[in-house]
Amino acid sequence: MTPKQRVLATFRREATDRVPIHHITFSSRVASELLGRDAHVGGGMQQWREARALWHGPDAHEEFIERSYRDAIDLAKAVGNDIARVTYWRMNTKPSERIDEHTFRYGERRVMRFDPATELYQDVGGGEVAAPVDIEESVARSERSAEAYTPTEAEFGTEVRAQRDVGDEYVVRVGGVGISIPYDEPWLYALAARPALVARHLDAQTERVVRRLDMLRDLGFTCLWGGGDLAWNDGPFYSPQAFHDLMLPRLRRISDECHARGLLHIFGSDGDLWPIAPDLCGASGVDGLYEVDRIAGMDLRRLRAEYPTVTPIGNIASHTLHLGSVDDVVAETRDCLDVAREHGGVIVGCSNLIMPETPMANVDAMISTLHANG
Repeated sequence: MTPKQRVLATFRREATDRVPIHHITFSSRVASELLGRDAHVGGGMQQWREARALWHGPDAHEEFIERSYRDAIDLAKAVGNDIARVTYWRMNTKPSERIDEHTFRYGERRVMRFDPATELYQDVGGGEVAAPVDIEESVARSERSAEAYTPTEAEFGTEVRAQRDVGDEYVVRVGGVGISIPYDEPWLYALAARPALVARHLDAQTERVVRRLDMLRDLGFTCLWGGGDLAWNDGPFYSPQAFHDLMLPRLRRISDECHARGLLHIFGSDGDLWPIAPDLCGASGVDGLYEVDRIAGMDLRRLRAEYPTVTPIGNIASHTLHLGSVDDVVAETRDCLDVAREHGGVIVGCSNLIMPETPMANVDAMISTLHANG
């Protein structure tokens, strides 16, 4: 089977030649070790690289884009991913000032600094935090934008290129269906005090999603990745009732619109999702759930038993890779494979970022175990 055939058969609950694999994301250091060269993938490090490239001009930025594309595809192939992630974090805004090698200013107050050890690119400028009164104007802008929105291929340029280059063999990971409620203080305040305003925010996001579905289908994409972090180890950031009242109807609409076009709707969040699982994994109609955060209690066997229509993606904990022993990694990887073989409908991989400090012996153990036992 090709990787694409393997993934789509897994969603249909058909037999496959082996368990399909997809690791959610890699740090640059680990990817570089795997490829044997400086790999342009990752999170904050990619944002800093793009800032640096933009600062040096259009030719440098084009080189950054080309290297990032090449490295992402080469990495997906090198680790045996059946789903190709071809874009990592971006920050396509030219800085207004270069302060030093690792620090750039954006506008008057925003200062971003890169930390090589953690590969984070963070705001250290003490910028202003939005006040609750800003939410209403933000929602109004979103509504105006959604009303005027016409999707274009340029929004998904790298994914479109990959679909044309490798889409016959691989499922190319593309977004386009994400909706979420920001979890900073102003939005959580609005969620409690003005839920109708939050509903308008979600409706605007949903309208944009629905408008782009025909285009994504016609470009040949099959699996659309969305979601948005809404939980941590102790459960969701907001109440299950709020999820039921606000998120569920919009997710259900997106699922229905995807299914009417033969598309799969995949939702992502880390954290403990059990309090909202009946809605998220049942009533919403989503086809897949990624991250599936083992450390937060998202047990793969329970998930497959209680929600057999949802395809989990992930469940090897980045925490185990980072801090566990080789034996720990092998045991956890084999456990995921056992569930996949027993129940079907599972795509196995690391559930979150493979941290820059992760021992390569652990990474190699995970990859070799997947390949030997898949």
